[in-house]
Amino acid sequence: MNLLTVEQLSKSYGEKVLFDDISFHIAESQRIGLIGINGTGKSSLLQIIAGLESADSGKIVHANRFQSVYLPQNPEFDQQRTVLEQVFYGDSPLMQVLRDYELALSVLESAPDDERKQQQLFAVQQRMDALNAWDAGTNAKTVLTKLGITNFQQPITQLSGGQKKRVAMARALIQPADLLILDEPTNHIDNETVEWLEEYLARYKGALLMVTHDRYFLDRVTNHTFELDRGKLYSYEGNYASFLEKKAEREEREQAMEDKRQNLLRRELAWLRRGAKARTTKQKARVQRAESLRDQKVDGPAENLDMALGASRLGKKVLELEHVSKQFGDRTLIHDLNYIVLPDDRLGIIGPNGSGKSTLLNMMAGRIEPDSGEIVTGSTVKLAYYTQENVEMNEKLRVIDYIKEVAEVIRTADGEMITASQMLERFLFPPHLQYTWISRLSGGERRRLYLLRTLMGEPNVLFLDEPTNDLDIQTLSILEDYLEQFPGAVITVSHDRYFLDRTVDHLFAFEGEGSIRRFNGNYSEYLDMCKEEQALQAEQSKTQATAKAAESKTDSAASRTANRTRKLSYKEQKEWDEIEDKIAAMEERITQIQTEIAKAGSDIEKVQKLYAEEQQLSQQLEQTLERWTELSELVEEIQQQNKKA
Repeated sequence: MNLLTVEQLSKSYGEKVLFDDISFHIAESQRIGLIGINGTGKSSLLQIIAGLESADSGKIVHANRFQSVYLPQNPEFDQQRTVLEQVFYGDSPLMQVLRDYELALSVLESAPDDERKQQQLFAVQQRMDALNAWDAGTNAKTVLTKLGITNFQQPITQLSGGQKKRVAMARALIQPADLLILDEPTNHIDNETVEWLEEYLARYKGALLMVTHDRYFLDRVTNHTFELDRGKLYSYEGNYASFLEKKAEREEREQAMEDKRQNLLRRELAWLRRGAKARTTKQKARVQRAESLRDQKVDGPAENLDMALGASRLGKKVLELEHVSKQFGDRTLIHDLNYIVLPDDRLGIIGPNGSGKSTLLNMMAGRIEPDSGEIVTGSTVKLAYYTQENVEMNEKLRVIDYIKEVAEVIRTADGEMITASQMLERFLFPPHLQYTWISRLSGGERRRLYLLRTLMGEPNVLFLDEPTNDLDIQTLSILEDYLEQFPGAVITVSHDRYFLDRTVDHLFAFEGEGSIRRFNGNYSEYLDMCKEEQALQAEQSKTQATAKAAESKTDSAASRTANRTRKLSYKEQKEWDEIEDKIAAMEERITQIQTEIAKAGSDIEKVQKLYAEEQQLSQQLEQTLERWTELSELVEEIQQQNKKA
């Protein structure tokens, strides 16, 4: 069953056509990955479907009660709210009652004996019961905890950018929705959180539409792929791996059709040149056919990003780190690190957010001084540093001027000298886009422009801090090929597992408290090692537990032998004789109370008293059951002793 149908949708910005007359549908339980180079309109399409932006033409059809939830790349927040208030944001009855419950609970905690506040909390609890909202509240806190947010009452203003993204993600995941729309959900979250998100989305009941550059994530989460390419939308069954195969087949078919058109056009033109001059009806038809073939609009092969830029010669000495340490406050990020960067190094740096990865890069780049130790840089090093936040980008410049600030003529890898404008075209910035203000570019286009400027200074050492954020998959693939051929050292901080597997051959893994583990291999191999270590640790724990249980059993047997004449005391015997009747009476009274609560209706005072009695009885019942277990084990032990005697 289709949840949503898009019919003949079009969207343009000035001269730039994002998509033209596209149609598709989204069915229940579909998991769709949306792919396309930056600037093709992926985020715009998501926003139109979410109802946050309007299309130039076309329509979207869905049921009246259809509900979608949208997670943008850069979420906006009410800075006056706490984490939980932001997570429970929305107009649905479920979100409203969850907000009211947290507020009533917080108010009562400040004055626990205030009867009016108790009544307010009880009234909200009844609404929670009616809407079956308890599971949603628990789920929200579980999601936040899994995303690394544990202080639920913390004001949004006190959170970092990455933490805010996690709060926005939690809000999107717990909202009731038929369609969940995610724009780059894996940006700014670490690998462990990405793996948890994969598992969560695998259990998600609604449909899913997302844009992400994480190819492993696409492979494991999606079962359908949409591709935006030169204004058209192509639909493919299957995940990312299936998409690659089917796209290659489509392009082969299109190329075969174009070859056939060109051959037919050549034959028609040849016939016309040889044919009779008479203007017969047949002759006119052939002329029209040839003109039609000539004028037919055909999409040629997509333009490919050309990243073949020159690099400077690098000597043997690159970087040497000697006993480097760094702290922030009481936290030790790096302790006594020694390392020599080699000219052909392909080093990946991984670890949780906030562990010190970017700090290490900044120290190696000379932007931050270590607390102790020394970092020595080789005399031939020409460093290019691709940062997370585009901090060097002046958005008030035009695209062409931003590049000309570095150079007006650029040397390519094959020694050719080309202009800044020609280089921009190789980076998929056509002439009309080169005179656009940077502030008007999409987030992905800005990252691609920033990447060009980073590489065009002919560096021989590259520092890449989260290079995959906001770059499209095609650009990432070409960047991976470029790094493979790059004649210098590359050091990368990244959470993108696929990118790490393609571009690094050894790792620094931040493990906390200043400890950095070195590992020879790529990220997947590192994960396999970690899983083996966890399995070994679990096996050792199991062996230790078995040994401890056996030891305890031996001690227990020895104790029974030493106390063969053990009997129940008079008090224990009396307690044992009465305890089952006592349990039955408490269970019966609890049932009666629950019936009386249901009949009490709006008599809040009576309900409160009954509820308090029920809570007290339930606690007593639990304690009595524990005592019954102890006594029954003791009785059984004595019976066994008597049999042996």
